[in-house]
Amino acid sequence: MRLAILVGVLAELAGVGLTATATWLIMRAAGHPPMQALTVAIVAVRTLALAKGALRYLERLTSHEAVLSEAVELRGRVYDDLVHRRHIPSGTALTRIVTNVDQHLDTKLRTTLPWITAALVSAVVVVASGFSLPLIAGLLITLALLPWLALRKPQDLTPLRARLTEQTTELVHSKEELIAYGLFDDKVSEATATAKTLSRKERTRDLTPLAIAVQFGTALLLLAQGEPAWLVMAAIATFEITIPLAATTRHTPEPTDEPEPPHLTETPVLQGKTAIVGPSGAGKTTLLNAIAHQLEPSKGALADAHVFHTTVRTNVLLAKPDATQDELDRAARITELDLGWDQVVGERGEEISGGQRQRLVLTRSVLARPEVLLLDEPTEGLDPEQADRVLAAVLGHCQGTALVVTHRGEQLALFDHVRHRGPIGHEDVGRVG
Repeated sequence: MRLAILVGVLAELAGVGLTATATWLIMRAAGHPPMQALTVAIVAVRTLALAKGALRYLERLTSHEAVLSEAVELRGRVYDDLVHRRHIPSGTALTRIVTNVDQHLDTKLRTTLPWITAALVSAVVVVASGFSLPLIAGLLITLALLPWLALRKPQDLTPLRARLTEQTTELVHSKEELIAYGLFDDKVSEATATAKTLSRKERTRDLTPLAIAVQFGTALLLLAQGEPAWLVMAAIATFEITIPLAATTRHTPEPTDEPEPPHLTETPVLQGKTAIVGPSGAGKTTLLNAIAHQLEPSKGALADAHVFHTTVRTNVLLAKPDATQDELDRAARITELDLGWDQVVGERGEEISGGQRQRLVLTRSVLARPEVLLLDEPTEGLDPEQADRVLAAVLGHCQGTALVVTHRGEQLALFDHVRHRGPIGHEDVGRVG
């Protein structure tokens, strides 16, 4: 990182020197200075221009190499820590851990390194200017005061971002239900209002306009003091380095702690194929999560709906790393998965449709073949006919017990038992054979 800082400082100094020398050359050319002076200035301009480009490219190489080297070590430590944990986080928690690591490294690359470079370049320019008071005051504001104001409350917008994420997720994954109950337009309006509020607050946190005002105010003070044009332009070039710092933001680590599952006073009998039905908020998903934590890992599996940014094959093989190609193809036929095994699905499955994503996750659960299979709305996003057909095939392939949360009454005929959930806190009522 030290080499990256050194090269970055030299690149920025070359840029400032280029601006100052070019300004001096333009201002003095009309006065017919000695040819030797013009020659030196012209050569200096060309040299500084070439040096600026070369040094900036070298700075990018050295800084990214330093950060990537640290990434390898940091991620290794994180993964070593995960290996020794007794409680393995869910796929979502693992993604948040990876995101936090990436944010830590990105902060070094896009905040810490630019700030150190700007501070060192500013110190050199201040010395070269003869310690000009307006320049010192302006640089202190853009180097220290404005970045501090921008970073002083890093968590202000976190609740808004979380709310917008929840609203967007609900719109994407519960679109059919919202339309059926006539709530879709209202939910869209709520998400739009949240997005506008977040955008407005993000704009007010960006102090770049104030930094630009400080830049030109300092330039006017330097002109009023009768400073030479080359020094004024050098000061402006220096401010161009410090102004972006006024827009820096501190990444807030995403939460990775997961709450302990509630203790169940009564659990359904794990026998045969059981459907769990009930109104929204009745605790159906909570029930599945709690059962999953009480089962021995070798006997039960809650079908994790998390999809990783890799190929279909790698995502499915998470259930059984040593599975053969025949086993993969058989599982795909059961779930009607129509994706190529080497196709990359994107972050959280963004490159495939919602129905394909659901079938990919189902293929993973079919391949695992646990003694107890827990599924939460496994056919959401599929058209009704295909949803019923795929669920029937998955249940027919299940070798042990299956607990399935479903809202489709048409699917209840596929199950041996049906358990109705009331509001949270109420006991299960009803059971039909």
